[in-house]
Amino acid sequence: MDSKQSLQGAIVSFIERRHSSLSSIPSVIVIGGGISGIAAAQTLHNASYEVVLLESRDRLGGRIHTDYSFGCPVDMGASWLHGACNENPLAPLICHMGLTLYRTSGDDSVLYDHDLERLINFGLSCILFDMDGRQVPQEMVVEVGETFKKILKETENVRNEHCDDMSVLQAISIVLNRHPELRQEGLANEVLQWYICRMEAWFAVDADMISLKSWDQERMLSGGHGLMVQGYDPLIKTLSKDLDIRLNHSDLLTKRIICRGRKSGGLYILEPEVVTKISYGCKKVVVTVEGGRNFVADAAIITVPIGILKAKLIEFKPKLPDWKVTAISDIGVGNENKIALQFEDVFWPNVELVSIVAPTSYACGYFLNLHKATGYPILVYMTAGSSACDLEKLSDECAVSFVMLQLKKMFPDATKPVQYLVSRWGTDPNSLGCYAYDVVGKPGDSYERLLEPLDNLFFGGEAVSLDHQGSVHGAYSAGIMAAENCQRYISEGRGNLENLQLVSFRSAIHEAAVPLQISRM
Repeated sequence: MDSKQSLQGAIVSFIERRHSSLSSIPSVIVIGGGISGIAAAQTLHNASYEVVLLESRDRLGGRIHTDYSFGCPVDMGASWLHGACNENPLAPLICHMGLTLYRTSGDDSVLYDHDLERLINFGLSCILFDMDGRQVPQEMVVEVGETFKKILKETENVRNEHCDDMSVLQAISIVLNRHPELRQEGLANEVLQWYICRMEAWFAVDADMISLKSWDQERMLSGGHGLMVQGYDPLIKTLSKDLDIRLNHSDLLTKRIICRGRKSGGLYILEPEVVTKISYGCKKVVVTVEGGRNFVADAAIITVPIGILKAKLIEFKPKLPDWKVTAISDIGVGNENKIALQFEDVFWPNVELVSIVAPTSYACGYFLNLHKATGYPILVYMTAGSSACDLEKLSDECAVSFVMLQLKKMFPDATKPVQYLVSRWGTDPNSLGCYAYDVVGKPGDSYERLLEPLDNLFFGGEAVSLDHQGSVHGAYSAGIMAAENCQRYISEGRGNLENLQLVSFRSAIHEAAVPLQISRM
């Protein structure tokens, strides 16, 4: 950095500090521009707080990323609303915007976000093929699915018999040793491995890392699971309206972002930088970004992904207490990736999933048929856990070639895709994984400790959602909760708690007069 840049950085830092010290309006810095950070910022903005949101990407949404390069919305990150019901905190906004859901499952499905029951009754949910391209009889898929339900039910007895936690895979092994009649052989075992693969996709981690103690303890909302037909991007755009957002703070190229900051020729310009340090306590929070610029406020809300916290990419001053560090360490972060393929024409059957079974869950694969939900000729290959991590070791071209080999086993006449997209959430420096999961032996209060504020430092994000980790509505609610806790803290410090107004974006939208728009094609 030359002397001119240093001087500019010092001037901007002084302006930020001077502005903050003179203002009687409560000020908060929100770090992270995913839906949790946006919800927190919008809640505080609606309560007339001075809020600045810092985001290290050149876009909003975080692990929500709707791509439009195919000429239609394709969610390469979060894509489902888990709990397609009016109880879902996002339901009023979705209804208000007139967005459509495509329901892929009802409640309590062994396939999580898809229905075994629909496969039984209508054959619409999925079609499975073996490694040689032969279709698996639907009767076998149903029978093995019912057996898998029994196996999972028996793991409850294993859990009750053991004080110490173990993995779900270990518990399944114990069940099969006790009940040899539940064992599957040959093709039936490959179908069983596919069901385990689908379970791993839900947690974004291999079955030998899923906690038996807590795998089925999540409080699920009713209504099943709905795919966002128009993608999640419309929600992000609506929620972020009128906010002071500083994008692209990790891109050190010459691009500049127009926003509030250093005034130049009538415009406010900031050079992009990344948050490196957060100093908290003493009634102020100072957030330092690369280049030496400081943002100062009464409090800060951290909504960065759990993977970023685990990697210790942000320095805290004072250091985080041991109990907070341990909480971050005790929570796992999974990985799931997508390869979206756009074709000229549809050559696959009109089902929601086309899948390939194999002797191991690692080798199983499945494609989400977006044509059924949206009308566009798109298949999305989805993979989780170690398979997702290994896929990131390949180039985009090699990853697509691998996926096309899988597809051609099922459909030998499959054409080449005209376009493709590849996600890499595990190695993305702004996420380092997908979402939180319960590791084997995790203490029961890890999420509560992660949520706990530190003086004027508050925590949001899906990982601090006590009931709905790994979900968009969980992240959204966690952001609002962090904002409300921050408001209480600041109001108490100023002695005007009685004037506290908790106003979130959702409270500005009246309860929807019509239910969610849910289709099933």
